[in-house]
Amino acid sequence: MTSIDGNEAGTGQSDAASAANDEVRVARERVRRLERLTRERATLDTQIEQVRSLLTELEAELAKEEKDVSRLEHRFGAFLASLTGTKEEKLARERAEAEAVRLRLDGQRTRLEWLLSDLRTVIEGLSELDGAQREFDEALARRERALLDSADPRARELAEIARALADADANLREHEEAHSAGVAAAGAVAQVLRSLGGARSASTWDLLGGGGFADMVEHGHLREADQAAWHAQRALDAFSRELVDIGIQADPRLPQVDTRWFADAFFDNIIVDAVRHQKINRTAEAVSEVARWTDATLHHIAARRDDLARRRSTLLARREELLSS
Repeated sequence: MTSIDGNEAGTGQSDAASAANDEVRVARERVRRLERLTRERATLDTQIEQVRSLLTELEAELAKEEKDVSRLEHRFGAFLASLTGTKEEKLARERAEAEAVRLRLDGQRTRLEWLLSDLRTVIEGLSELDGAQREFDEALARRERALLDSADPRARELAEIARALADADANLREHEEAHSAGVAAAGAVAQVLRSLGGARSASTWDLLGGGGFADMVEHGHLREADQAAWHAQRALDAFSRELVDIGIQADPRLPQVDTRWFADAFFDNIIVDAVRHQKINRTAEAVSEVARWTDATLHHIAARRDDLARRRSTLLARREELLSS
């Protein structure tokens, strides 16, 4: 009879210890999420400040470009330009410059809207975790009291394993999230490269005498590349924030896709075509460099994630061994 009572008491103590460990694990996960969102908000605040600074610069640049266009469109300015026979060429180029700045300004404004939307989501998450640190401290205190009341020699090691498992789970989740963000960024960058590849093929065709139709195809691909680049930059911004959570600092930037190229249709000749072809090649190489960095970073994250998974499996095996002995 005594033996049965002893077994029941031991089982009750194990159940209580397991419940206490689960409580600490859940509380610890909430604290880790709180810490993660706090870091993400700091990164977002920095990104938003950078974009707002860029907007100020671009607005000033656009005002200058529009002033140049207005000057050439003005009667006296147009008269002076006509004396040199370059009025239409200068006006077309100035309008192209202004349009390029306007497109960059619109893109950065859209990027700011995305960042502000992400910030609102983070703030909502932070509000849901209000008090998480206090709850974790209280759970630790309750577990400490339970361990002090327990004479089981396994109690201390089980408590250490519970904390290590909580950290391993949180680390694994953060690495999975970073990897997912990296995969999305890699896909978005690949889309930019595809559009630039189409532009490069059309540009090669143009060099071989493709004429106006080749120009039209080339410019269409460049506009697609410009739009894809803004979406890819958003994905890279999100990836960089996820990297902060796993201790990696990075600020990947895509090169600007020169939207002024469409104006070259006014001045189409072999020299302009060659210069434009070189620009496309340089831009594609710069984007390829970002793609290579993204792929290398993904491999690094995957290796770390696998190490964490093996560590977690080892902890679970030891915990099961202790509870089964």
